[in-house]
Amino acid sequence: MSGTTYLTQEGYDKLRAELDDKKTRGRQEAAAAIAEARDKGDLSENAEYDAAKDAQGLLEMKINELEKQLAHARIVDSSQINTDKCNILTTVKLKNLKVNKTIEYTLVGESEADLKAKKISVTSPIGKGLLGKRVGEIAAIQTPGGIIQFEIMDIRIK
Repeated sequence: MSGTTYLTQEGYDKLRAELDDKKTRGRQEAAAAIAEARDKGDLSENAEYDAAKDAQGLLEMKINELEKQLAHARIVDSSQINTDKCNILTTVKLKNLKVNKTIEYTLVGESEADLKAKKISVTSPIGKGLLGKRVGEIAAIQTPGGIIQFEIMDIRIK
């Protein structure tokens, strides 16, 4: 991951809290698991010890990944977003022209995407297809199920 990660302040704070938790509580739990396994005897044949060391390695890898994300993070302020066209942090009302249904999505950075909350990543096929489009334009988006055409009905900041 070498590119910039775009986050809301809320998303940045969430990642920061996750990193702090992994560095404190996560490392303490990993150290305790290793110590407990070490107390069980011969380390050469101790599967619990090996599992605890593997878990510690995965934890450190996740900490490193979060640190990289935060180092390349850019916090996007919704008050600075132009709603003339689809952009990160805009909520876009779309009409699926094939089935004649409307849906709303908020375009967010990759780490904040949550389909249940109707937040889609700007790097997803639909997110990429919407970026830069204006109200009234048709976005033809290639999805795994084929090309879907969406009409941009409204763009706003939620």
